[in-house]
Amino acid sequence: MKEIIVTERAPQAIGPYSQGVKAGGFLFLSGQIALDPATGELVAGGVAVETERVMDNIAGVLAAAGLDFDSVVKTTIFLTDLASFGVVNGIYGRRFPVASPARSTVQVASLPRGACVEIEVIARYGVDGP
Repeated sequence: MKEIIVTERAPQAIGPYSQGVKAGGFLFLSGQIALDPATGELVAGGVAVETERVMDNIAGVLAAAGLDFDSVVKTTIFLTDLASFGVVNGIYGRRFPVASPARSTVQVASLPRGACVEIEVIARYGVDGP
């Protein structure tokens, strides 16, 4: 059994996928790029601004599912330039001040809409959670 998570606090899907899917005690978030939920447009300003927007989008989907960053167990970061890793890592780290999740980071040739960064997340519901 799976439940589809949808929220206006993150951009609507730009393809045949869901913002999040709850299944088997886990929440799987589709990769988020820096789309403004209000306009559907990529935010301007470079990798730092994009990363802040991505993390806000992730927070929106997590909240819609009754979770927060403390519930995240695994992330994958996709960057178009690993030289921006330090900037992304600093912003990312503020959302996980304690007990950071497992993580992979990879450089990719390109991302949708010309984004610099995309992050996908897996979160876990607590034993007594929804």
